This record gives sequence, structure tokens and C-alpha cells, in this order.
Amino acid sequence: MEQLADEFFHDLRQELLAGAEANSAFQLSEFMETVTRDLIETGFVEGFELCHFRAQRGMRVDGYWFDDEGGLDLFIADFDCRAELESLTRTDVDAAFKRLASFFEAAIAKDLYNELEITSPEYGLARQIADRKGLIRRLNLILVSERAVSDRVQILEDAVIAGVPAGFHVWDISRLQRQRGSKGQKEPLDLDFPEMFGAGVSCLPAHLGSEAYRSYLVVMPAEILADLYGRYGGRLLEQNVRSFLQARAKVNKGIRTTILNEPQMFFAYNNGITATAQEVDVRPTTGGGLEIARIKDLQIVNGGQTTASLFHTRRQDKASLKSIFVQMKLSVIDSAESETVVPRISEYANTQNRVNAADFFSNHPFHIRMEEFSRRLWAPAQQGAQRETKWFYERARGQYADAQAKLTPADQRRFKAENPKPQMFAKTDLAKFENVWDDHPRWVNLGAQKNFARFAGRIGKEWSDSPDTFNEFYFRRAIGRAIIFRATERMVSDQSWYSGGYRANIVAYAIAALGEVCRQESKSIDYSLIWNNQAVPDGLLSALAVAAKFVNDDITNPPPGISNVSEWAKRDACWTRMKEKLGELEAMLPPSFWSELVSSDEVKAEKKDARKVQKLDNGINHQMRVVEVGGGGWGRILREGTNLRIFTPQELSLLRLASLIPAKLPNEKQSADLVAILEKAAREGIAPK
Repeated sequence: MEQLADEFFHDLRQELLAGAEANSAFQLSEFMETVTRDLIETGFVEGFELCHFRAQRGMRVDGYWFDDEGGLDLFIADFDCRAELESLTRTDVDAAFKRLASFFEAAIAKDLYNELEITSPEYGLARQIADRKGLIRRLNLILVSERAVSDRVQILEDAVIAGVPAGFHVWDISRLQRQRGSKGQKEPLDLDFPEMFGAGVSCLPAHLGSEAYRSYLVVMPAEILADLYGRYGGRLLEQNVRSFLQARAKVNKGIRTTILNEPQMFFAYNNGITATAQEVDVRPTTGGGLEIARIKDLQIVNGGQTTASLFHTRRQDKASLKSIFVQMKLSVIDSAESETVVPRISEYANTQNRVNAADFFSNHPFHIRMEEFSRRLWAPAQQGAQRETKWFYERARGQYADAQAKLTPADQRRFKAENPKPQMFAKTDLAKFENVWDDHPRWVNLGAQKNFARFAGRIGKEWSDSPDTFNEFYFRRAIGRAIIFRATERMVSDQSWYSGGYRANIVAYAIAALGEVCRQESKSIDYSLIWNNQAVPDGLLSALAVAAKFVNDDITNPPPGISNVSEWAKRDACWTRMKEKLGELEAMLPPSFWSELVSSDEVKAEKKDARKVQKLDNGINHQMRVVEVGGGGWGRILREGTNLRIFTPQELSLLRLASLIPAKLPNEKQSADLVAILEKAAREGIAPK
């Protein structure tokens, strides 16, 4: 185990060194960004803002995030560019948390912001804490370490800091290794009901036979549900539901009215919640019934709004939940199958309060198509390079590592040469690259999950309207935007005026500002040029530098009454005010930038041609898929579907035709319909073989 930790440490160290060089970032910043990206992907935290501050009085903070529900995450780093893996002692842990707690206490009780530079990130954080005094309901202190925590560091008990309930969390090398090894699935919550609430929760078994998933009907006290949400927040919600909920209002008015006026009718009026778990411990009660004593990895896949509304109504309206109970359907799903089964449960359970289809993330056809392009299309060799490479799209967390897991060392080197780590990008990265151009830049500043939820909703609708829009042109344009985004990050870090804060905000708004200027002039970035060169043209890079300075000067001077620049960047008003000044930016842009642009009409024509090609490709792919299934496979689907009575007369007619392959071959339109029938059959558990 120690050897594996050592290997992971050295691999992570090399990743950080390469990332810091590629992004023109300090190693400490790269360390925090890398680790918190993992924590965001897996739902442990919602977001992260970089904020390095140290004071002689024993205070330190390295980052933070305010959520929408009164929670505050404060981060501190234990990082010293160590060459070898070392042990993190209890003394080290206590000292780190004491420095972090001291910062919070000084910010909330002693007006620390008065001592800080008004344009600095630490001023914005300290001022925000002071302004939210009385509204912060939960404090999470998070220590991120490049060392391995000692076995002597056991459970860290919760505490109260400056009157706020606080929890302590250590993310050391070993825990990071376990998290990455889990393919990015969130770290499971282990809930012991007797220990946490003094008793188990009554239930009834709802499964029959050894082949069925274990499932239970539970009458959940609303107080327990609200307490769990208050303690764990979004970690309690399955990822799709969490992102959906974050993009919308938290309190349902109907639920709130019932809680306040008719609490005794809540069970009758509410549809209840659907949840899954990896493990459930059930024990008999003295009355002869059953109760759940422990649940491992409880995930609410439908009913997130009910859960959040119970918590918020109790907190905001001081409502009592003692007489309220919620029905819960709980299914026990093995962790190995959760990636496939849980999204399906989520999709089917959410049919009444519809979550957009794109919220069922990694298995959506959009992501499958992007993955296919990324594995097939070679990017031109960069200037001075001798070989072409690929941009590796991770539609599911951990695919990049999995692709190398069983390769020999020589094959691993070849894989990395063809798929360089800097050219790997995930779903949340794609959402960031796209939304700064096609949506509102504030979404990118609201955090990866909210930004992705916004992107998913938009792409889901566009896919339904015209799936052929997502073609090779779209993929190459997305890569061009990735190259621009990452080049802008490096460029901002190298500017003489850059003070070390707000880089994420500056980058998002600088790109969005240039995009808006282009739109107003009916011009477009030449993405084909960027794809062919795998680099940002000099004129565009110069323009981005001008735009970044323009944005920095604007966002660091928020209106009176707003103290936190990062919070200002999350508001509609920030972009509205900036757009009013874009005439000033346009006048400052260099002539070389304008000469590199293409007309919007040229881009429209290119998009139209790409849609036609994609439509032809789809037709060929559909026919190939139909032939692959074969007459025997279609015959089996026909027989089983007829017995279950799930197909329409038209579908049955197509299935009879397909069952005659190879004597008869369906045409392109028929093949497309047969592929849809194949997907319908799969949802009913019918496979062709």
C-alpha cells in the first residue's frame, strides 16, 4: 500500500510540475486547482475560488467557496514541493486547522477586511464573511495535503467556531489516491442512524426473489431528512439531481405552504423521494418490524427539491417538522453497477418533474459522439512537432487512466504521445469552453457543476432539435475554443498588471467580451486556422491581452455595496455593465486581430455543409448497426417484444423486415427507426443476443 502511495505521489508531482509550466501558474496554485477539481467532479465541494493569504498572527487561507444555502468551505494547503512522500502528523493537522479557524474568527468578529488591500481576493473573502455574519450556517474547514496522514489521526470531531457549526476534513495523498481509483465516483457517506439520531428508521422490504435488487419502503421523518441535508448538502443528492437543483430555485412554494399550513397532510400530498444506496443494514425492532440502522452512500435521485425545501423552510420560517414524514423508495445498488443503473433510476423517477435528458450525463448521445470524434480525429502537428496527436475527451471520469491501465510501459509511452495529458478534457471543461462564447460568462464563474447544468440543458434541447449540428466542425471548433481558453489562462498569469487574483473571472469575461465584439461586427474567430495550427494566432492573443486588462480594470471596481469581486462576477449586472463599455474595448483592439477574423456568413456556410456530412454519416452508421444486429437478433427482439406488447404496429412491421436480413436490407430511414427501436428494447431489458 505504501508503495502504491509513493507511486501516486510521484505521478501527481509530475502532473503538477507539467501543469504549472503549461498554465504559467505557481505550483501551490496548480496543486490546489488540481485537487479541488477532483473534489468538485465527485461532489465533495461545489466550487473553489483561489485565495492565498498568510499573516504573521497565525492566520492562513488558500481558497474558499460560498454555497447557496449558507455553507462556507475554507481551504488550507499543506504543500512545499516535497520531493518524497512524508507523513502528516496530528500536530501538523491541528496547526493547519488552527490557522484557518483564526482567519475565520478574525474575519467574522474583528473586521479583518479593514486591514487588507481593498482590491485583493483576501479582502473580498474577509468582507464577505463579515457581511454574511449570522447567515453562515455551516463551516467546512478543508486541509489539502501532499503528505500521507498518520494513522494516529483518527476522527476529527465537529466543533463550533465563532458561533458557527464547523466540520474538519483532511484530503491527503492516500485519500486522493482512493478517490481517483474510484473512477471519480463520490466518496460514499456512511450514515449510522442510531448514532446520529438515537434510533433507526422504520422500513418494509419491497423485493422478492434472489434475482431482484434489494429495495425498501421507508417512512422517513422530515427532521432527519432536513438534518442530513443541512450537514451534507449537495453530497446527499445524486449528481444529475444535484446539478439540476443548483440551476433552479431551492424552495418549492407548494411544499412550503403545506409545511406551514397543513403539515399533517404532507405525506398525502407529496410524491415522496427515490433513493439508492451501496449498502443497507437492517435489523428487527422490539415490536416485530424492521428498521434501517445504517446506510452507505445514500443518494437521492428524485426528490431533491422536496429535501431542500424541508431544510430551507425549517431554517427560514422556523417551521416545525416534527409531525411530517416523507415516503422513500430505497434501492440497494452495487457500486460496480451504480454508474449504469443509478442514472436510469434517476431518469425514470424524474419523468413527472422533468429533468432535461442531457442531465443524464455520460451516457447521453452527445457525449458518446464527442468521445467518438476524440478517439478518431487526429489534430495537426504543432509547429516544430513531428507527429499528430488527439484531444482525449473523458465523457466518464477516469477514462484516460483506464485506457492506459493494461498497457505495457512502451504502449503507455505511445498512448501518452498520441494523447498528451494537456490535451485531455472532461465534460465540465467542455461546458466551460463553450459557455463563455455561447451563453453568459457568469455561468462559468458560478462553478463547474452549475455551469455544466446550464450547458446540459442547452445542449439537450439543441440535440433534440438537430443532432446533426454536433458534427466534426463542432468538435474542431470546441478544440479551438479549448486552445483559446487555456492560452488565455497562461497569458493572464504572465501579465505585469496581474496581481495573482481573479484569474478565472478575468479569463471568462475577456473571452466573452471578444466574442460579443465579433458578433456585433458580424465576424467570427477563424477556428479552422486555430485547429490547423493547434495554437492561437498572434493577433487574437494580442487582442485577448487587451481584453483581459480591460476586464480586470472593470470587474475590480464593482458598484458601491459590493465588496467581493468574485461574487460580483457571478451576477447578471456585471456582464450588463461591461457590454455597455465594449465600444471602448473595440477601439483598443489591434489591426492584426481584425485581419484574422472571418465573416459570420462563411461560418454559417461551413456549419451547413458539416450538418449535411453528419446526416450522411448518421445514415451509414444506422445501416451498419442494423446489419450488425443481424436477422436473428431482430427476430429475437420481435418475439420478446410481441410477448410483452411494447411495440406499435409500425414498429412490428419494421422488425419483421429486419428479421429477413440479409435477404432484405432496410433503407436509411428504416434503419434510423430500427436503431430507435433497439434503444426502446434495451430499456425494456431485451437484448438482440
